[in-house]
This record gives sequence, C-alpha cells and structure tokens, in this order.
Amino acid sequence: MTTRTPDTAVKGAGRRGKKSVHRGSHLSMLGQNAALAAIIVFCLAPFYWMVVSSLKSPDEIFDNSLVPAEPTLLNYEAVFGAENTFVYALRNSFVIAGSVTIIALLFGVLAAYAIARLQFRFKTTVLALFLATSMFPGAAILTPLFQLFARLGWIDTYQAMIIPDISFSLPLGVWILTSFFRAMPWELEAAARVDGCSRGQAFRKIILPLAVPGVFTTAILVFISAWNEFMIANSMSQTPDAQPVTVAIAQFTGVSQYDKPYGTQMAAGVIVTIPLIILVLIFQRRIISGLTAGGLK
Repeated sequence: MTTRTPDTAVKGAGRRGKKSVHRGSHLSMLGQNAALAAIIVFCLAPFYWMVVSSLKSPDEIFDNSLVPAEPTLLNYEAVFGAENTFVYALRNSFVIAGSVTIIALLFGVLAAYAIARLQFRFKTTVLALFLATSMFPGAAILTPLFQLFARLGWIDTYQAMIIPDISFSLPLGVWILTSFFRAMPWELEAAARVDGCSRGQAFRKIILPLAVPGVFTTAILVFISAWNEFMIANSMSQTPDAQPVTVAIAQFTGVSQYDKPYGTQMAAGVIVTIPLIILVLIFQRRIISGLTAGGLK
C-alpha cells in the first residue's frame, strides 16, 4: 500500500491547476475568435450580397442563391450607359466631398488647436457645443435649410450640399484633432518659442507637421462622411448637374420609370464602395494611430 506525501499532493494539484488554466485560456481564445468571425461575417455580408447581385442577370436578380449561376458584367456596362449619369455623379461627389474635407480641415485644425492649447474661459463649454451640434438630427433642419437655400437661389448647386455637410463633419474633426493636439508635448512648442518663434510660427513649423497623422485620419473620415451623405443631397440636388452618386444611384431607371434596375444599382454601389475600402486598407495604420492618439498618456 502506497501513501501520497504532502509534496506529491501539492504537485498534483499544481498540475491540475495549470491544466485548468490552460483549458480556460484555450476556450477564451476560441470564444474571441468566434466572436471576431461573427462580427466580420455580419459586416461583410451586405457587401458580399451586393457584389453577388451585381453579377446576376436581370432574369435571376431575385434568385437568393449565394453564388450567381451565370456571372455577367451586363450590370457594370449599364452603369456607364448613356441612360445613366453615373460619370457626372462621380465628378459631383468628388467636388462636394473634396470641398467639404478641405474646408472642414481648415477650420477644424485651427479650432482644435485653440481648444487644446490656448487658455480662455468656457473652453469646455465650446467643446461641448461642438459635440451637441453633431447630435442634431439632420431631418429636423432639412425643411428650414431648403427654404433658406431656395430664397438664395442655391437649390441644385454645390454649396447647398457643401455647407450642411461641413456643419455635420466639422464637430467630428474638431473632436479628433483636439485629442491629438492635447496628446502632443507642450515642451516642443515652448522650445520653439524660446528659440524666437511666435505662436503662429511654432504652430506652422513645429506642431502642424507633427499632427499630420491626426489631420490625415480626420481628412479620410470627413471625406467618407461627405461621400456617403444622401438625405441633404437628395433634397438639394434636382438635376444631374449637381447630383452626387448617392442620389444618382437611387434614381437609376430601367426600361420604364416603374422598372427598378436592382442589378445596375448594386454594380454602381460596388464601384463607389471599392475605392473607399482600398483607401482605408492602405492607410489603416495612419487611421488607427490618429484615432488612438490621446487615448493613452
């Protein structure tokens, strides 16, 4: 008959504890991977369905199969057909989104620097007001905006979409850039001023070059926001001369005004979305570094 010594019992309990911890860690890893896979499928499923639908012929567009039986590029040819104004809409979207990005960055950088670096009263209130304006529902101001722009004769012009888009994008830019400027060391600006730079020169020559990742991140997010805007553009643009792609795609017509070319709309959606995906994938490191700047000190 053998007897277990206390040391043997302790070692056995230690091994069982390590195995339990290892098993728990393995299960936790599996759970995290399963959750990530579910999120990826949830996010990519609509885009996959859009791609699949764009490759289906009009006869099988309502077929729910996950893979097209006979893939065709007819829908992509129809997007650039003479009956649609997709090319003009792309031009308008680039003009509107580019203008919104440039103007929002110009004011956003200056406002964020002032809030982060300068000392003045009600600074926190000003930042809170920026956040409050971003919470304002666009539908609530749509009718007053339409009446105002109609009196000014701005309906079906670029500025009727650029100005509201700036008001929606500017608070986001100010918040991101304020966090970025706050994370930058004060010593750099102080050293530049000791060397004889004015505050403006220190901002232009020292602070602004170091803030490029944050500015770049803000530019991409503002551009995407302005590019995808639909509600204001649908009300303010009435002809192909000013319609962006979001409105033009919704107004694609088939053989009659009551025929909806879903396959063509899906193909146009793929064409519009792919450049944004490529842009984000190429600059994802800059975007992440810009968004996380200021989160840790």
